Amino acid sequence: MRPRQLSADQRDAADATAVASETGGLTLVACGALAREILAITDQFPAGTVDLTCLPASWHNHPEKIVPGLARKIRALRREGRRIAVIYGDCGTGGALDAFLERENIDRIPGPHCYEMFMGKPDFESEMEDQLGTFFLTDYMVRHFERIVMQGMGLRKHPQLRDMYFGNYTRVLYIAQTDDPSLQLKARSAADALGLAYEYRFAGLGMFPAFIADAVAGGQGASVTR
Repeated sequence: MRPRQLSADQRDAADATAVASETGGLTLVACGALAREILAITDQFPAGTVDLTCLPASWHNHPEKIVPGLARKIRALRREGRRIAVIYGDCGTGGALDAFLERENIDRIPGPHCYEMFMGKPDFESEMEDQLGTFFLTDYMVRHFERIVMQGMGLRKHPQLRDMYFGNYTRVLYIAQTDDPSLQLKARSAADALGLAYEYRFAGLGMFPAFIADAVAGGQGASVTR
């Protein structure tokens, strides 16, 4: 009986497993919108324990690029013998991201998007039950609100689009990672620009520290989203 032939990706994965068991180096592959927060966590680990590589935050508008881009990153990292964990939501891939990660046997932080990851599932669901028409802001979105929303969605040139995009929303909820008064002012201005009520919650770094600590320790199971 002929031995089963492995694909190039499967050979990379097998080789990487053997090498990673010796090197133990971990790379987090994440959305670029989360880079600042993840670095604040990984900087607390000894040098060389964990590093970070990001895909462009702008790919939220092009979800078809996420899985192919992630696949290229993973192939390269496996050739280097790195362990890998992914910090990404589904981000519009329609389940393709999780299907890919399941085939590759790679952990992903639980949750469909970063809002739930920052708030935690119970608090996020409670907020959604309280007011379904909620537009969420994170620190990243507040910092880049003009570029992402006002310009990116065409509201500066075509203010009439506001009702088309946000007519069913009732409030902006800023779930903050840092206690920064200047960002709170910007978030309030963002709500005003959209004609929505403004609310603030300090969320901190949410689920990210525990997931990263578990990934660094080589934990399996509890942190896996499939």
